[in-house]
Amino acid sequence: MSPEVSAKNHQGFISLARHALDMNTEGIEGKVIAITGASRGIGEATARWLADRGAKVVLGARGAEPLERLTRQITERGGEAAFCTIDVRQRDDLSRFVAFACERFGRLDVLVSNAGIGLVSAFDELRVDDWDTMIDVNLRSVLYGIAAALPVFRKQGAGHFVHTASVSGIRIVPTQGVYAATKNAVRTLSEALRQEAGDALRVTVVSPGFVRTDFIASVPGEALRHQLQERARIAVSPEAIARAIAFAIEQPPEVDVGEIVVRPTAQD
Repeated sequence: MSPEVSAKNHQGFISLARHALDMNTEGIEGKVIAITGASRGIGEATARWLADRGAKVVLGARGAEPLERLTRQITERGGEAAFCTIDVRQRDDLSRFVAFACERFGRLDVLVSNAGIGLVSAFDELRVDDWDTMIDVNLRSVLYGIAAALPVFRKQGAGHFVHTASVSGIRIVPTQGVYAATKNAVRTLSEALRQEAGDALRVTVVSPGFVRTDFIASVPGEALRHQLQERARIAVSPEAIARAIAFAIEQPPEVDVGEIVVRPTAQD
């Protein structure tokens, strides 16, 4: 065999191996996975990615129309999906969401607490209502999800919490103090939960950097919004985060991926 043919075969093998890794469904296929903030951005990308790999996805967000559209698109591709309109700031809604997943598919294997909002601003602006909203959506909703799903997971003897945090909770910068605090708190409570969970439950934190979503659109200050838009030109796609979430989920039961940080290579 000539060196050229051998090299081609080697490259072909690498390509096939990468394809097989990318399409790996072991550990995902058949799992019931509920996702908050599923109507757009990271949540939507995660729902599509997991459904394409055989998961039964339960979609939660406030808007019925985008959830219905996404559910229809997933089922038209041969996947299984259902949706439930919820406001993650309401504990009863998270309880209803988990109950709906169990009723619809008979169990719940993974709860992805992904809903989040970034009403970032300087402290001097005293946007206290925005602070409260970020605490409710970014932090309190994660606790509500734990309260709803933990008894279910304990009863089943298995379960997996996946919490979306942020690089902002790791690298603290001006104007993002309250937002960073909520995301850092998610990392803290997730680690405590992991230590309490025992050998049957798993807990994963995924901390994204700049991602191409409508996150910046919610920033109240025009100057800060423009500044973030300029910096976010390096942003990665939501699918990059979806792949990280899938990686944690697809691991064998005895493997717990505690935290994944995913950011653009160019992000400082």
